[in-house]
This record gives sequence, C-alpha cells and structure tokens, in this order.
Amino acid sequence: QVQLVESGGGWVQPGGSLRLSCAASGSTFSAFAMNWVRQAPGKGLEWVSTIYRGGGVTSYKDSVKGRFTVSRDDAKNILYLQMNSLKPEDTGVYYCATDMSGRGRGQGTQVTVSS
Repeated sequence: QVQLVESGGGWVQPGGSLRLSCAASGSTFSAFAMNWVRQAPGKGLEWVSTIYRGGGVTSYKDSVKGRFTVSRDDAKNILYLQMNSLKPEDTGVYYCATDMSGRGRGQGTQVTVSS
C-alpha cells in the first residue's frame, strides 16, 4: 500500500497557475498508475487526470485539457500537477490517488480560484 501526501495548493486569481505535488511512500510508486481527483464545494469526487506507469501516457478530464499537465518523478516518488489558466470552477480540494475513483487518496490540498 502506498501513502500519499499532497501539497502546493493555495489561492490564485483566475488565469493564474499552481503546481501541486504528491509525495508517495510505503510501496513501489513506479508500479502504479497515478491519478488526480478533486472535490468542489458541495459536490462529489471527480477524476481529473491519470498518468500511467513510466509517465509516457497521460489522460485528462475534458475541461482541463490544454491547461493542466500531470507528470511524475519515479526516482523521487513524487507526482505533480501543473495547473495553468485556472478558472473559478477549478476550485476544490485536490487529491492524488492510486485509482480513478479516489480510493487510497491522501488528505488533499485546497485550491481556490477567485478574484
């Protein structure tokens, strides 16, 4: 089992950028496809992005394509999410997880996009 700790969230104005990090420990990080999921205020968890083993294949929710980039550093056991051109609808708690449903996710990091 892998333990996950997210960081890097904060407040940003629309159009701004943030980079989230997810530090993994306790298992072989490189063996897992990794995911970012988020939860907007008052809503359920939604999948945002996946990066497969090796990092060569990624996928994104349609609404973040072209704005978000997921990457991983298997040597450091860290997952990243670079978020550019942020919109108010991107506001929420962001989690990294070992599956697309959010199972096994960390404690999350808050992202707030507002003017």
